[in-house]
Amino acid sequence: MSRVTLRTAAAVAGVFLLLVSSACENQHNSGVDSGTSTSANASPRDALVARGKGLELDTKYVPPPGDALEHHTSGFAKILCSAIFVTGLDEDFAAENIGYFTSPYEERTKVTERVVDREKKEVRLTLPSGVTRVARYLGDQGCVTLPIGENDVYFTPANVESALPDASTQSWPMGDMLPTTSLSAELDAQKVAEAIDAAFEPAEALTAAFVVTWKGRIIGERYREGITLHTPLESWSMGKSLTATLMGILIHQGVYDLWQPAPVPEWQNAGDPRAEIRIADILRMSSGLRCRAPGDPDLDWSLGYLDHLYLYTGSVNSFAWAATRPQQWPPNTVGRYRNCDPVLINYLIRLGVEGRGDEYHSFPQRELFDQIGVRNMVMETDPYGNFLLQGSEFGTGRDWARLGNLYLQEGMWNGARILPEGWTEFVSTLAPAWEADSRPIYGAFFWLNRTGGDPIPHNAYSMRGAGGQSTTIIPSHDLVVVRLGHYKGATPGTEGLRAALALLLDAVPESQDSESET
Repeated sequence: MSRVTLRTAAAVAGVFLLLVSSACENQHNSGVDSGTSTSANASPRDALVARGKGLELDTKYVPPPGDALEHHTSGFAKILCSAIFVTGLDEDFAAENIGYFTSPYEERTKVTERVVDREKKEVRLTLPSGVTRVARYLGDQGCVTLPIGENDVYFTPANVESALPDASTQSWPMGDMLPTTSLSAELDAQKVAEAIDAAFEPAEALTAAFVVTWKGRIIGERYREGITLHTPLESWSMGKSLTATLMGILIHQGVYDLWQPAPVPEWQNAGDPRAEIRIADILRMSSGLRCRAPGDPDLDWSLGYLDHLYLYTGSVNSFAWAATRPQQWPPNTVGRYRNCDPVLINYLIRLGVEGRGDEYHSFPQRELFDQIGVRNMVMETDPYGNFLLQGSEFGTGRDWARLGNLYLQEGMWNGARILPEGWTEFVSTLAPAWEADSRPIYGAFFWLNRTGGDPIPHNAYSMRGAGGQSTTIIPSHDLVVVRLGHYKGATPGTEGLRAALALLLDAVPESQDSESET
């Protein structure tokens, strides 16, 4: 068993962490005094760029190889495959509304032939060049885009089964049977109903699932037509928070220490500066690796296709790619939202699980999901069988609510400790590098509400994913709020969520032991 102890800037030499992908943005960029002088009138973006330049190391950047359109089409094939064979959506609806992040809509129009093969359970997209990108459904590992010219993946897909009884026979939260007793008189049921309505308005929000728990009990729930409580939905970067949870379990089990240097094999050569990067730095999105992403304040598209996206669409060994990125900044000095960091934590998870002789693909189900009643999570991989939990996972509204409640309960479940003592405090505490960048918005693979971007207490925190996906944890009011939707509806969906959150705060009393900041 392990206890996580926070380390302050005073106790640790250095500082920092994050920014976002497409629609899970909550960016509040501004400059910070780092020893690099910036004009008092500089914009937050300019100050952020200047600070980064002042700390940058002299290392070479080489962009991902390959043709950008082929990468976009890889993303499109995977998104269609998952939408059809994992979620069960209509092909045309998915092509119009799902996952622009890895396959921009305008790039989709360049596909000359689109084939959905329901017998083989694969999607084939052909480009004017004759190149065809193929995404195949593999069962419990969801959909994977094959490398160009290849007809199979480089691993044997695993059958992952839950050890839990049928959910219909067990009470919530371990199952799906809800209590029949009346809700507390402290609860304003009318405002809860209004909050649910707000979450689904307007229709263009494309909200697919909305689940609210108070003190662990479901007090509100609704699904879009065609979606049920059992439907796995695109969750995108909420998988980063799931990644943090899996690492927390391994730390609790003594496999790793949060503050140790990350034992990435590719970094162990003598003199490699990356050997100084700690597990905590990676969790805080402050490893400092060169890994260009859409949210970079100094993004230059002329430098080539982005590493952040390539880790979804490249059909490569994602762990090896992330591990070979050079250092851009010293660790724990600059925070940037880049997929190399969650990919590397997933690399360490695989090393830790297999290093003790356990089966990798069933580890999350065995050690996490079966413990908290989750039966429907689909986690996808690259062609080498490495989980792509930076954003390729599909969960139900209730399953994300269960995970949120694990954090609301500070890592405890039914009296048993699943996460290290102090873990929830660690993930929900402002990362030093992000603080140094004057962006108080990120913890450790969790988003913070320090700037009041949402109408909830400042100590609330959340899992967020592109397209408006979110699981919001509000300890001051014993609330967990899950919103899942289809990508195209992200902007109105986010507005609807904020309206719903404001109503929910009025609907329930503040916790008696709350230390909320409003």
